[in-house]
Amino acid sequence: MRDALFLIVLFAANVIQAITGFAGTVLAMPFSMLLLGTDSAKVVLNITTLLACLWLGVQHHAYIRWKILAEMVGLMAVGMAAGVALYAVLPLAPLQKAYGVFIIVIALKNLIWPSHGEPPHWVLIIIVLLAGVIHGMFISGGALLVIYAAVRLTDKNEFRATMACVWVALNTVLTVQQGVAGVITPHALVLTAASIPPLIVAIVIGNKLQRHVSQQAFLKLTYVLLVISGASIVL
Repeated sequence: MRDALFLIVLFAANVIQAITGFAGTVLAMPFSMLLLGTDSAKVVLNITTLLACLWLGVQHHAYIRWKILAEMVGLMAVGMAAGVALYAVLPLAPLQKAYGVFIIVIALKNLIWPSHGEPPHWVLIIIVLLAGVIHGMFISGGALLVIYAAVRLTDKNEFRATMACVWVALNTVLTVQQGVAGVITPHALVLTAASIPPLIVAIVIGNKLQRHVSQQAFLKLTYVLLVISGASIVL
């Protein structure tokens, strides 16, 4: 029963993932941890998100902004290395909650008072570096990265295709780490295989729905999902 409920959660989360190019793991993780346990949830969601984003990236490769993608992945990698080092020496709980509150404030600000114009490039670079630091510490820096992407990638198709490729790169690294750590169990692999059919259906539905979402509605949905992401971090 728990595995069946997880497949329903995964299906719903990946419909959203296919529409926006992010947020699938954020939405699915709290429920998945309750249903499967933390380690199994991380393994299954990481691999299924990798597969979903690989599909989206290949299918919509014409929309990928390669220069921006390289900048995001490169800066995230530098930040992640720093985050892994800081993980051992900083008080994690208060920092994680402060990060969640920051994400909520930024998302609400952009929902209520949308910005007009792009911040200085150095500010955007700092945002991506911080996203990498947070990802190295908490494996949840994607919310901050989306703030950068929403500014640089103003076309919804470019946003979802480029962001999907970011998750392919980051989740591949995470899969290798999980393999080395020995947390990829036979049950997790069986459940991953069982997840593929609903995952395929979710992506097909999400792709169809995305075509009917306007650019303005897409941005609003992005920031609403960021509020949910921040709340999940705080709670």
